[in-house]
This record gives sequence, C-alpha cells and structure tokens, in this order.
Amino acid sequence: MAKKPLIQNPAPAPQLPATEDKSVHESLQRTLAKLGMQMERQRPLHVKFTDFVLSWFAPKIALGRRVKRSPLFDEAFYLASNPDVAVWREGAPYHFANFGHLEGRDPSPLFRLADMVQRMAHVELGGENILFAYQRWLNAGQPGPKDHVHSAFKPTQKDDMVAISRHIGRMRRKPKIAVLMPVYNPDHEFLTLAIKSVQAQLYENWELCIADDASTDKEIPALLKQFAKDDPRIKFVRRAVNGHISLASNSALELVSAPYVAFMDQDDLLHETALYEVAAAISRNPKARMIYSDEDRIDAKGHHSTPYYKPDFNIELLLGQNFVSHLSVYETKLLRKLGGLRAGYEGSQDHDLTLRVARELKDDEIVHIPVVLYHWRHGGRKASFSERNLEKCVKASRAAIQHFLDLEGEGARVAPVDKKNLRYFSRVIRKMPEPAPLVSIIIPTRNKASLLATCVDGVLGKTDYSNFEVIIVDNDSDEPEALALLARYERNPRITVLRHRSAFNYSAINNRAARTAKGQYLALLNNDIEVIHSEWLNEMMTEAVREGVGAVGAKLFFPDGRLQHVGVLLGLGGIAGHALHTSPGKAVGYFGSASLTRAVSAVTAACLVVEKKKFIAVGGFDEKHLPVAFNDVDLCLKLVEAGYRNVWTPFARLVHHESLSRGAEDTTSKQIRSRLEKVYMHQRWAQHLANDRYYNPNLTLEASEYQLVANRRPKPWAKYL
Repeated sequence: MAKKPLIQNPAPAPQLPATEDKSVHESLQRTLAKLGMQMERQRPLHVKFTDFVLSWFAPKIALGRRVKRSPLFDEAFYLASNPDVAVWREGAPYHFANFGHLEGRDPSPLFRLADMVQRMAHVELGGENILFAYQRWLNAGQPGPKDHVHSAFKPTQKDDMVAISRHIGRMRRKPKIAVLMPVYNPDHEFLTLAIKSVQAQLYENWELCIADDASTDKEIPALLKQFAKDDPRIKFVRRAVNGHISLASNSALELVSAPYVAFMDQDDLLHETALYEVAAAISRNPKARMIYSDEDRIDAKGHHSTPYYKPDFNIELLLGQNFVSHLSVYETKLLRKLGGLRAGYEGSQDHDLTLRVARELKDDEIVHIPVVLYHWRHGGRKASFSERNLEKCVKASRAAIQHFLDLEGEGARVAPVDKKNLRYFSRVIRKMPEPAPLVSIIIPTRNKASLLATCVDGVLGKTDYSNFEVIIVDNDSDEPEALALLARYERNPRITVLRHRSAFNYSAINNRAARTAKGQYLALLNNDIEVIHSEWLNEMMTEAVREGVGAVGAKLFFPDGRLQHVGVLLGLGGIAGHALHTSPGKAVGYFGSASLTRAVSAVTAACLVVEKKKFIAVGGFDEKHLPVAFNDVDLCLKLVEAGYRNVWTPFARLVHHESLSRGAEDTTSKQIRSRLEKVYMHQRWAQHLANDRYYNPNLTLEASEYQLVANRRPKPWAKYL
C-alpha cells in the first residue's frame, strides 16, 4: 500500500464570481473566509505543524543555498576559522546566511566583513545580508574581492602567451618534465579534462606517464590507450593487480625518461603555464631538486575556490600540515634513490615523500613558485580517497611525521593540535635536553609597579621550567610603589636588579642585561607580559635548543582575548607588522597560520627566546640606529643572515598589555627618532622587507589579515613582452 504524503493539500477553495455591488462583494468575501476557516479546521494537526516549520525554515534554507553558490563564500575556510560550526547539521552556508554574518564572521579570505562594512557604509542594505549586497554592488561595476578571484584564475592573456613562447625559445636549458598520474576508476569526463590540461601546456617538452591501477571500469584502459595512440608523449601501463596509489605511482615512475617528475591526480587540472613556470624556475635555479607551487580547488562545475598562497619552504610548517602538496615536482634520480612512494601511507603518501625528500636537500635546492598552477578537484561527482577516508589520511600523515622525527633521534612525538577543533592539524612535542639549560629572563622596566608585579610574580609562580634566573633592568623608576617593589625583588636570590640610569634605549637596556646574564639562553620579556600558561618557557626552549634555530616567539593575546602576536610579516605597513593583529583569539588563521608551529622571518621581543652566544655573535640589538623600534626585527634578520631560522610557536601562550609603560610617540624628538629608525630599516633590509619568504606576494601588505591582492612577483617572461 502506498504511503500517504506527509503534507496533504486540501482541495482548492471555490472561486466566486466578481461583482460590481459592494455589499454583495463583501458578503462573498465573508463567505469565502468562513469556507477557508472550515477547511483549516479540517486539516490534521501534524500537517499544520509541518507547514508552520517549513514556512519558517524554507527562506533560511534558501538563503544558505544562495550563500553556497556565491563565489565569495569559501566553505573550507569558514569551517577552519569557525570550528564550532562543524556541529551544525544544516551546514556552513546555512550558518553564515542566518547567523555568521550577524556575528561578524568572515565568509572567505577574500571577504573580510569588518572591511566591507566600512567600504559599503554608503550602500543601502535594507536588512540584506552584506555578502549579497556586495555581490549586487559588484554587478553594478564596483571593484572588489571578486576581481581578485578572476585575475588569479583567468586564462593567460595573448600578449603573455607570445612572451612566454619567446622565453621558452631562448631558454638555454629546457628540461623534459614527466607528469606522473596514477589512475583507478576515475570519472571519464574529469580524467579527459585532466589529460587535456597537460596537452594544453604552453611548455611542450613533457611526457605524461599514466599507470592504470587495475580499474574495474573496462572503458578506462580503452580511453587511455586511445590517448597514448593519438599523442606519442603519453605513456600508459596497466597494472594486473590493484596496489593503491603508492604502488600505482611507482609503476608510472618506471615509465619516466625525464629528469624531473611532477605529480598529478587523475581528476585535477594544471594551469596552462604550469610546466613553463617549472622549467623557468629550474632555469633560474640550476640546483633545484624540488619545486612546488600555490594551488586552489575546483568543483564539478569548474568554479575555483580556496586558493592556498604558500610560504617558501618551511620544515616546521611541514611537520604540522602538508602545505607543499600540489603542484610538486622532484628530481627523478632523487625519487628513484628514495624508492619512490611508500606503501602503507596511502592518503598521505605525498606528505611522506616530501618529508623524506626534505631530509636530503638544502634550502637552496627547494624552490617555491608563488602562483596557482594546480587546480585540485574537490566535491566532484565521485568522492576522492581523501574525502572518503579523512581519518585514515590523517593517521598516515602522522605516521610519516613520526618516522621523520624518529630519524632525528631526539625522542620527539607527533600529536593532534587539539582533540576537538584542530584535530586534523599536527604538532610536534619535543623533549628538553637533560639537564635543562639555565635561562636568563630579562625584563626591562620603568615605574608601573602593578604591571611589573603581574609579570614577575607570574614568571616565578606559574612557570614549569625551573632552571632560570630573572634579571630586572630598571630604567630610572621614581614612583614609590615601583621602588618598593624593586627593593623587595632584590631580596629574592633568583632575581637580579640592574639600575640603568640613562635615556630610554630598549636595545642598550637588553644588551647590558645580556652581557651580565649567566644563562646559556636569554628569554626577553616586556614588563607588560602576563603568564597565563605554565608551559610557556618549556615550549619555547624545546624549539630554541634545536640545531639551526635562531629566535623563538610566542603566541600573545590582548587582555580582551584578541590576537596580539602570531609572528611578524615583513613589508606590512611599509616595514613590518604583526600578522592577524587584533583578530579573534580563537582564529585558526589562514590555512592554520595562527595554530601551527612555523618558521617566520621575525618575532616580537616582547617575548623572545634565543641562545646567548647567537645573540652576542650577531651583535645583539642595534643601540645606535634602533634604540626603540624594530630592533627585534633587525635582530631576527641578522640571525637569518647568519644562517639560522626563526620559529613561532602557538603553544607558548601569554597576555601582552601592549606598550602600556612606554607611552606614545607624541613629541618632535620621538617622531624624528621614529623616522630615522624606519629609514635605517629600509637601507639595511630593503630586499627582505620587499619579499618575506614566509609570506606570499599574492597577499596584502596593507592589512594584517591574509587578504588577496594582485601578485607582486615579477613575471618570468616580462622582458619578452
């Protein structure tokens, strides 16, 4: 017996004839109303309730669908930035459409609500969701984030194509590049598009090596054979037994005759300039043995989203996530030396390979191309392996990371960043050498007794790391409360109080303390730092003792919980600035930038740990040119110049009551000093300030958020235009 429909629509009300007589018309209307009420009383209660629910939900669901279709909504970004939304069964688009936009949550890295509200202050919204209002505004011809999407993914212009052709013709070195593609029961259309994207490359010295991993779809071998027959650059082998992606990739690797191998999935797309950009990078960097590019996602309808504009190579970040991923290119003989891909790491076999390759290479042998050259198919008609088996992929990734750590032999272990919101990101928990080195904690101060007490008492009473001394450098305090507090601290055997009777010079104050410090390591703290987690110094020291590490920075919060410091970006605001400054404290950051340990160009000296001998070797802080500002950035860049890398960790967390004791730049002499410091930084570090290797030229230098702008990178073919 067929089930009755949940909603049973009653028969339509009778249509009464129109009349010119007003009294008759009103009588007919009353009759019609009575009929309607009678019919409403006859409807079952569950039908009335269902209609009520649908009338309430339907507009909200429709709004969610409209958000999902918007090119300015990035679901992956929204979920990563707002982990609490993952519990919503209705999904991220529904949440943003009905709640998120009212709560000030950003829908994508291209669309920052706070900026857009200000930008559209003159636009009449009329209660409309600002995302839709902005799209309507764009359709009226206004520039905005949508234009950045289009400029990032538009086809190569004709003039550029001509110049690229000229450049290719004049290259002294034109290496053949093999594109390696394992295949198993792919969507026919997407496989065809993937192969055609290789055939459409502007750089023609390539070979496509395909291994069919015993597909059960009998049409796949026939399709691949036809491609190989029509194009001699396409090689094809069919495996007799399904071995999964690692073994299938190795079968394709056996076909390779080229000196370089690029990895590609069976349903993804290469940008038409991809192999040209790789060849040009090899031409510019003859030592290159590993090359990778930026990437984005593409859906079944060809819509682009989630561009990942990556930093240059960053081993700390690679131990937290596989940021290299696509497009990745390796020297063929190196791959064969390493035995290709390893079985047992399926789902993260590329992460495992990159970690093993990284152990073999020097920094100048790894090249990053800051351009989206690879379009990763996501949300296709068939779910990918990683989409179907996310937990298995994460497990394989952590196994690869642990293998890397075991080879270091230092007893480190890998774990989730947390067990809830960031469980798919990884962190490395390192062991402290025994005995733990002595750390000299240096705290400059002047007056502000309550601030100093909060800082010092927190250090003494809330720090797990036990082997430290405290050096307080007093710069002419004259308030009775401060003098009394300093007198009390002088009686503590763990504290030394130095009197620095001179004009304020942050660099000179810290340099003096560093010279008198007994510790092997220095921990620089502002007097407005508040300890909130006991493991802060232990976490920073486990990074600082590692070979090759210079300065180590911490995750700092404002007292109201917003982010104060998650690393310094060079070039921001002209010289340098804090990434994600004033963002919500729980922000994950652009692809985990606020949540993962990573190398950075510089960190703030408000909380900085560095080995004393490294600090002394690079000259410490610059007392002459940088007495107040940018001395920490200068120090970090001198460490980089000396061959070290600086590391920021999100697992050392403190509160920074930013510059409460220093005062504003409110006098002529201070303003002149500030301008001179900026001039010096430009003269000394112009090349670094113009190109932060741990940022990306597709990201803004005008705001602390990772917003997209037109690529600042010079085009490799520019001189041939």
